[in-house]
Amino acid sequence: MMEPVFHSINKRAPDEQGEPLSIPPLKKKTLAGDLYTRDAGIESMLIELYALPRTSLVERAQISRASDPLYVPSECIVHLIRTGRDELDEVWFGLLFKVLSKRILNALPRATMRDGKDTSLTKESIRDEAFGRFVEILSSDRQGYDERLDFFEIKFNGAVEKLRLTAQKRAWLSEKRYAPLESDEDGADLSPEVEQAAGAFDPFDVSNLQSHSYRLCLDAAINQLSPLQRRIIHMLRQGFQIDSNDADTMTIVKAVNRSEKTVRTHRDLAFAVIRDSMKEGGTL
Repeated sequence: MMEPVFHSINKRAPDEQGEPLSIPPLKKKTLAGDLYTRDAGIESMLIELYALPRTSLVERAQISRASDPLYVPSECIVHLIRTGRDELDEVWFGLLFKVLSKRILNALPRATMRDGKDTSLTKESIRDEAFGRFVEILSSDRQGYDERLDFFEIKFNGAVEKLRLTAQKRAWLSEKRYAPLESDEDGADLSPEVEQAAGAFDPFDVSNLQSHSYRLCLDAAINQLSPLQRRIIHMLRQGFQIDSNDADTMTIVKAVNRSEKTVRTHRDLAFAVIRDSMKEGGTL
């Protein structure tokens, strides 16, 4: 039989006199200087979970219906992942992280439309940025205690919602900024100024990419693009074709669900923006 969870993460079991297990307090403080605290129900659940073998705990964590009496709140899963940071057991971490990731993604807007065919680039941007931000915070916590993750032990849904709202604000600002360019689904003809700016410019020229400063400026310039243009550029950078006669080949046209003309138009617009940005930065 596998050891209870608290043995594996160096937690002390109740002693023979019945002394209760103590859950480590959070470290984040309020403006008044008081420590934030978990809900009493969460702490009671953690004590119950610490006594379970890992196999049983994972089985319970995989229960997705909150109405199920064996359901494990997400706050508890966050806590268990954090307390295992010094254990270096990647299998255990992976099992819990898979469950937690699914819950976070379920709470974020779906990028695919109801028909299952079309994809909202704005929702996809919100989803990717919010989830990516959580992974960044969790990764930081695994290196050393990160107080930002305390909120996920206090009110998980509220913390995820905050990530969503922050990502949504950034996506909407970007969408508003570039709306005139992305509203033309047929791909309007480029102005002479844009064509001249794009020219024969190749941001991924191998000779330029050898420069560390060039790569830094390039990444910064790409981050300023609209979500659609940014995705096109990232796929070009990874070697994807814009279009192909081979129906089985993944192309940019398929990935962004736009016409070939629209993709090429936004590629050239993006190239023009990147070129101007790189010239301003003194790297061209």
